[in-house]
Amino acid sequence: MTNVTSATIPLKFRGAKQRRRPGRRIFAIVNAIVLTVFALACVLPFVNVLASSFATPGEIATTPFILFPKTFTLDAYTYILSTPTIFRAMGVSLFVTAMGTFVSLVLTAFMAYALSKKHLKGRRVINFLVVFTMLFSGGMIPTFMVVNAFGLIDSLWSLILPVAINAFNFVIMRSFFQGIPESLEEAARIDGCSEFGVFLRIVLPLSLASIATIGLFYAVFYWNTYQHAILYINDSTKWPIQVLLRQIVIVASGMNADESAVDVVPPAQSVKMAVIFIATLPMLIVYPFIQRFFVKGALIGSVKG
Repeated sequence: MTNVTSATIPLKFRGAKQRRRPGRRIFAIVNAIVLTVFALACVLPFVNVLASSFATPGEIATTPFILFPKTFTLDAYTYILSTPTIFRAMGVSLFVTAMGTFVSLVLTAFMAYALSKKHLKGRRVINFLVVFTMLFSGGMIPTFMVVNAFGLIDSLWSLILPVAINAFNFVIMRSFFQGIPESLEEAARIDGCSEFGVFLRIVLPLSLASIATIGLFYAVFYWNTYQHAILYINDSTKWPIQVLLRQIVIVASGMNADESAVDVVPPAQSVKMAVIFIATLPMLIVYPFIQRFFVKGALIGSVKG
């Protein structure tokens, strides 16, 4: 009878591990190269914008791609901070983003929780209608007519109410609510909780990851509001930062635009870059605090099993 020692099995696995080691190293090297190239492709344009905002107009005109300015200047930021236009636009964007995200989260959560219940009558029809809007929409002109009929033209609520519920975000949150064990809700009802109490005390605390993820989706959408602002906002004092940025780009390019509305004298390329950086900065600050919920909330709400 052959004696099998405990040392023979680790040696076999050790040999197999050594045979696989070159392939793994090659994969790790290729993976690192691909991810590094992808990261640079994402980061370098932003670095160029930031460096150009500190460069002189002459350097911007003669250097196609700037990673570090030869002559450091704060003229663009001094000009931007000296005019109330940028602060007014930032205030509008902050209001639309904060209020819009709050309203959208409340409406989406209520709707997703109700439609996640199998006993709800008409649930399938409503779910079908919601998903149908992901493929077909009413169109620009009918939507404008509805907004105009409700008297929301030149109102900041026109940037929030027509897009308060996103079908994709609703589906993710509904799937997350369906994954919560019904036994927890039944136990809360036995203890005397109402349906609204179950939602507030049981469902919402268990759904923080999903809510944070959906909230990030909504916040980015509202912060980047552009098309709806052009359609529904005629008053330049109510323009969000993205529309102001568009006007600055047009003015800096020498095209026809309302220069009095943006307070920018062409060809202010450094001012344009500075405004782009300022418009991007709030999302860059917020994202690291929500990023840890991002993957967990998105995957739990979309993958079963």
